[in-house]
Amino acid sequence: MRTHTGEKPFRCEECSRQFSELSHLKRHIKSHTGEKPYRCEECGKQFRELGNLKRHMRTHTGEKPYKCEECSKEFSVLCNLKKHMQTHAGERPYKCEECGRQFSVLGNLNGHIRTHTGEKLYECDDCSKRFSELCNLKSHMRTHTGEKPYRCDECSKQFSQLCNLKRHMKTHTSEKPFKSQSKDNRTAPEIPGGGNLALSETDRVTLQELVDYRLHPEAVKRQRKTMNTNRAEAFTTVSLKLFLSP
Repeated sequence: MRTHTGEKPFRCEECSRQFSELSHLKRHIKSHTGEKPYRCEECGKQFRELGNLKRHMRTHTGEKPYKCEECSKEFSVLCNLKKHMQTHAGERPYKCEECGRQFSVLGNLNGHIRTHTGEKLYECDDCSKRFSELCNLKSHMRTHTGEKPYRCDECSKQFSQLCNLKRHMKTHTSEKPFKSQSKDNRTAPEIPGGGNLALSETDRVTLQELVDYRLHPEAVKRQRKTMNTNRAEAFTTVSLKLFLSP
């Protein structure tokens, strides 16, 4: 009946917060004492609540008991399934008054608002670093615990961050992440038209300058400052020939 009457007879002596259920008060008190009686046998991480330990265990077992009826996607936590379901409905009833951005979940709006206020509610117990988003704190905590909940289905390698797993998955597919070439390892560009391009000996010297320009642009720019007018025009002429060649 207290859910209807609003009665909250159980009060925390530490902070005066009130609760309708004694069990809720006992759970709250642990936030003051720092007591974490529930320990993961797999990695040693400790929790204040048994339910939190059970959810955590799924990161080791890979169990995902909550399934979306729309697309069959599975989740280890019920709240994540509920959030996901709103992506199918397309409903975004929560709007930021600051910038007009809309959200399907109230918690996402609240987290977004902190990007405007700069508020950081979530603090790491190990190093006191603070975060505006709970998910960012959880991600950060793995740097302390060494937990790696994201596993590659191909080779069983594990990662602490989902983005790292996604990047790793590309090593199993034909998709290759972009790699920039160092200046020393760059290869000369192919010449349009191959060996059929009609160039005079002077043009070929200038062509080599063009290739050098592709490989070492800053050095050639300095050199061009000392060119006389005829050499500068030759440089431009060969550039046009290359551009217009079939």
